[in-house]
Amino acid sequence: MKDAIRHLDSRFAALRALSHSQRPPKGWIRAIRDALGMTTAQYAKRLGVSQPRIVELEKSEQGGSVTLNTLQRAAEALGCRLVYVLVPDRPLAEVVTKRAAEVAERQSRAIEQTMRLEDQAVEDNQAARALREQAIEDLLKRPARLWDDE
Repeated sequence: MKDAIRHLDSRFAALRALSHSQRPPKGWIRAIRDALGMTTAQYAKRLGVSQPRIVELEKSEQGGSVTLNTLQRAAEALGCRLVYVLVPDRPLAEVVTKRAAEVAERQSRAIEQTMRLEDQAVEDNQAARALREQAIEDLLKRPARLWDDE
C-alpha cells in the first residue's frame, strides 16, 4: 500500500503544476481549432459530424457536460491526445496520515472518556500520546478502516 501511494505521489508531483492551469474560456477544443485556423465546417468533416454538431460540442465542453468518449474523438480529430487524470490537492501519503491521526484522536477521546467515567483516567500525557501514535500506526496498516463513517 505504501509503495502504491509513493508511486502515485511521485507521478502526481509532475502534474501538480498543470492542475492549476485554467481551461480556456471557450474550451480547449475551440482554442485549438482556432489556433490551427480550422473552421467548424472543416473540423466537422474531420470528425465525421455535421457543422452544427461542432458548435454543440464546443458549447458542451465549455459547459462541462461533454463526455470523455466524445472528448477523446474530438482530440484525435485535432491531432491531440486526451489526457485524463485526477490530481490530488495534497500528496496521498499526507492525506492518509492526516486521516489516521484524526481517527486515532477520535478513538482516543472516546477511550479516555470511558476511562474517566470508570475513574481510571490516564494522567500521563506522554503515555496518551504514545497510545495515539500506536493507533495511527495500526490504522495505516489497514487504511480501509480510515474511511468508515463513525
